Amino acid sequence: MFTTNALAGQIVWITGSSRGLGRVMATRLCALGASVAVHGTRPDSPKSFGEGESMEQVARDIATEAGGTAMPIWGDVTDEAEVKRMAVAIRARFGRIDVLVTNAGGDIGAGGTGVGRGGRPSPDDCVGIPLPDIRAVLDRNLLSCILCCREVAPEMMQRKQGRIITIGSIAGTFGRDDGAIYSVAKAGVHAYTRCLATQLRPFNVSVNCVAPGGTVTNRFLVIHEIEQAKLVEEGTLNRYGRPGEVADAVAFLASEAGRFISGQVIRVDGGSQCFPA
Repeated sequence: MFTTNALAGQIVWITGSSRGLGRVMATRLCALGASVAVHGTRPDSPKSFGEGESMEQVARDIATEAGGTAMPIWGDVTDEAEVKRMAVAIRARFGRIDVLVTNAGGDIGAGGTGVGRGGRPSPDDCVGIPLPDIRAVLDRNLLSCILCCREVAPEMMQRKQGRIITIGSIAGTFGRDDGAIYSVAKAGVHAYTRCLATQLRPFNVSVNCVAPGGTVTNRFLVIHEIEQAKLVEEGTLNRYGRPGEVADAVAFLASEAGRFISGQVIRVDGGSQCFPA
């Protein structure tokens, strides 16, 4: 699909890359030659679902596995000052940010991942969900995306070069009564992606959204009722996705192959949804 150096010389910041989908994205893009800023909320974020001890360790492991360069960074992506501080640190190390992937998110309430089923609010519907959980889910998914894009887009506009890839969800494309605010937040990410793509089009900066379906990660296995038949990895599209399949879509959009695609919400769900996104 790609040459081994498809992203050589590119500086990539992937938010929420201490574990799960983001970690696989970071490893994939690093293996393609990018220098990657690996992000978590806390220095020990990888511990949440047993995917490492510290951000430093995860960044080292990614660099070793990919045969490339990775730096650890941590902070709250729902805080504008923290977002700026992290971006400044990445620029201090690498000089600029060429690709932003806003992966941080999840249906996680005010109590964090250590509460209930991997942090899912309870109740998790439109009416009963507590107000602090509403704010936490919206901030974690939508506000974090907006703040990171606002911080990084101006340098891309000035250079007339750059890629922004937001991470949405198929949950943001239809109505549901369980995980409702998460769906609202991801629908907002989809809309913001299209609006930002329109604004950045004259500046040669593409903005796209990758919207995964159910994808097997450690947290996914904790928070969902799993259909065992869908855990197969091949032979059918009627199954759960794997993180590498989402990472491949991100890598495509970050590479030269995706240079003329912008403003799109690309579902990576095996065709479980075939209506307009």
